[in-house]
Amino acid sequence: MGRLQDKVCIITGAGSGMGRAMAELFHGEGARLVLADISGKQDDVAADLGGEALGVQCDVSDEAQVQAMVGAAQERFGRLDVLCNNAGFGGAMAPLHRQSLETWDRVHATNLRGAFLGMKYGIIAMLESGGGAIVNTTSASGVVGWKHHAVYGAAKAGVNQLTRAAALDYSDRGIRVNAIAPGTVWTGLVEASKIHAEPPAEFPVLAGIPMGRWGLARDIAQAALYLASDEAAYVTGVVLPVDGGYSIGFSGMGAERPGIASADPA
Repeated sequence: MGRLQDKVCIITGAGSGMGRAMAELFHGEGARLVLADISGKQDDVAADLGGEALGVQCDVSDEAQVQAMVGAAQERFGRLDVLCNNAGFGGAMAPLHRQSLETWDRVHATNLRGAFLGMKYGIIAMLESGGGAIVNTTSASGVVGWKHHAVYGAAKAGVNQLTRAAALDYSDRGIRVNAIAPGTVWTGLVEASKIHAEPPAEFPVLAGIPMGRWGLARDIAQAALYLASDEAAYVTGVVLPVDGGYSIGFSGMGAERPGIASADPA
């Protein structure tokens, strides 16, 4: 029996990177999966996994599409047990006074509105079936702040607060709500990762990371698996840093994000 045996799980942003890693790991642990993405790649991931994996195209900032995504899980599998709100993107990096309202709206629509909508309709489904677990993907930038990432950091800080408040709202209703705050992760938005599946030995080790290496998609997936599983039955309202020690070793005001020019915004 797997750690998620027969649990019905939605993973957004499942077409690549951390979302795909979650899908592969959850599948191996016996989950029934609804894999959502805006790109269309979710269908390829579902086909690769086979079995009980369903691909659904979804823009997480669109209320009707999120409702349809949750409805697809209920129609196909009868309920919803786990929701991983993983979809997100970083937007343009620039000092705040050079950021546009368009960037603000786009970044917040996906990262914050998307998390809100997923939680809203996921919670409705979980209340109907007696409980569940929500895992939000946030970011170290919402915990400590990254230079030139004020817009993105504000959205992710909002997700952190949604996580904490919702954990209190539903702690007596059988729904646990937690978050993962990745640091710098080697996934598809890192240019070199399009050639190398993992950082090559000669690739620079990032300054400011106490563990001295890049994060990998599977590092984030393993944390999501723990928070989604019954092993975390007494854990709620946690924003868990998965960043190689970056956030606890953060040196203070004005520090730049390690690898900021090329890293994947988690």
